[in-house]
Amino acid sequence: MAPRVLVSDELSQTAVQIFRDRGVEVDFQPQLGKDKEKLAEIIGNYDGLAIRSATKATEKLIAAATNLKVIGRAGIGVDNVDIPAASRRGIIVMNTPFGNSITTAEHAIALMFAVARQLPAADLSTQAGKWEKSKFMGVEITGKTLGVIGAGNIGGIVCKKAIGLGMHVLAYDPFLSVERAQEMGVTKVELDDLLAQADFITLHVPMTDKTRGILGKENLAKTKKGVRIINCARGGLVDEAALAEAIKSGHVAGAGFDVFAVEPATESPLFGLPNVVCTPHLGASTTEAQENVALQVAEQMSDYLIKGAVSNAINMPSITAEEAPILKPFIKLADVLGAFVGQVTESAIKEIEILYDGQTASMNTRALTSAVLAGLIRPQVADVNMVSAPVMVKEKGIILSEVKRDKTGVYDGYIKLTVKTANQTRSVAGTVFSDGKPRFIQIKGINMDADVGANMIYIANTDVPGMIGFIGTTLGEGGVNIANFQLGRDKQGGDAIALLYVDGAVEQDVLDKLTAHSAIRQAKPLVFNVD
Repeated sequence: MAPRVLVSDELSQTAVQIFRDRGVEVDFQPQLGKDKEKLAEIIGNYDGLAIRSATKATEKLIAAATNLKVIGRAGIGVDNVDIPAASRRGIIVMNTPFGNSITTAEHAIALMFAVARQLPAADLSTQAGKWEKSKFMGVEITGKTLGVIGAGNIGGIVCKKAIGLGMHVLAYDPFLSVERAQEMGVTKVELDDLLAQADFITLHVPMTDKTRGILGKENLAKTKKGVRIINCARGGLVDEAALAEAIKSGHVAGAGFDVFAVEPATESPLFGLPNVVCTPHLGASTTEAQENVALQVAEQMSDYLIKGAVSNAINMPSITAEEAPILKPFIKLADVLGAFVGQVTESAIKEIEILYDGQTASMNTRALTSAVLAGLIRPQVADVNMVSAPVMVKEKGIILSEVKRDKTGVYDGYIKLTVKTANQTRSVAGTVFSDGKPRFIQIKGINMDADVGANMIYIANTDVPGMIGFIGTTLGEGGVNIANFQLGRDKQGGDAIALLYVDGAVEQDVLDKLTAHSAIRQAKPLVFNVD
């Protein structure tokens, strides 16, 4: 029986035909994306679900999808898919990460022009029969400084176009190397420097704990007077109420917004303010982009359902069916090692070295490396996957190298990740035991044997007496229960580390109490996907 795919959002007929041409039975019902009850009623009949943004693949819908094997999102954002729920059910979630990049970048540039020249207001005034030429005094783009927050795929395109417009471009991106910035023709700066110098600021970062509210009241106050702010990335990156106050006070001269904290945005503190241009999340809304992502998702889903090939998967590595049983636990290990370094490293990474020792050297190291990179980048870019991660590393000018060697120690095989920043070198190594679970075996050159838990705490300190008692007491007073506690040091009185597996998330005040100790240099909460 041919696999069946339900298309519950608008998708081009060309994309629908791709499914049919490749032997997939397709049911095109674009109206179902807004009918949650009907969708839940019939979803159990399908192997695949192709969606855009209207369909919400919630935990409830996924629970009803008894036969579903793959969800394909025509676009990059997967905020409308409950990925953990899909993963638990063994459902692959795919996206099309690069199909609408140019379109979104162009929309940001268009909003920048609209705000610079007050085009919407001038249009309304003129069409109302007025001729208020002196009222709409604008500013030139040429020669101005553009601050780009996030210089990845879309942000990089914006940088290129802005340089073509004669702008001086500053880029803030923790993953952007100085060398790559030079190649792009932009100046890499810290966020405070960007805020102080930019005439225009445009955001191109995902929504994470680190980026949420990145332009809040405090940072808006640091901006240059007369700045104009553009957001075509994610709602919530900018505090809309704080920005509204800054516009009213005259500190911010204007804003162009395509995304909002609450969507559909029927109201916002920005609505009705002078020189604020708002659009209803049109970043990807061009004929070309919609067609590109539709064709890509149809091809990817068909390849998986017919051939078992996996590409652009958010929650599964791209591996063949033959490799899966052996490679799967090492893919998880690779992701964990990357996630560890990604969560404890705060400065831009310049070099990455991945060592494959013993049996891991003969595995599909391309997939393993992709998993390492995905784990490494995910703390900064939530929707990165094994396909897009290597591209992002290359775009940012990070030097990547693999080393393979025969077995050298007691382990049949292990993986070691080493990253270099301008300030330091970090390394972590791990292996997979007979139970198929990943374990840390070395951190910063210090040997240890530690389970990987969903919630962990990493502590770097000087080896002094009383540390175990202090850490245990501090966590206990903070209501944190310790499931496992591993220690290591390079020498007496030298560098020491502690890795704790705890039962839940750790509050910031507990971490602050730990780092208040004179011997503790770093105390980082870690989160791992251990399912």
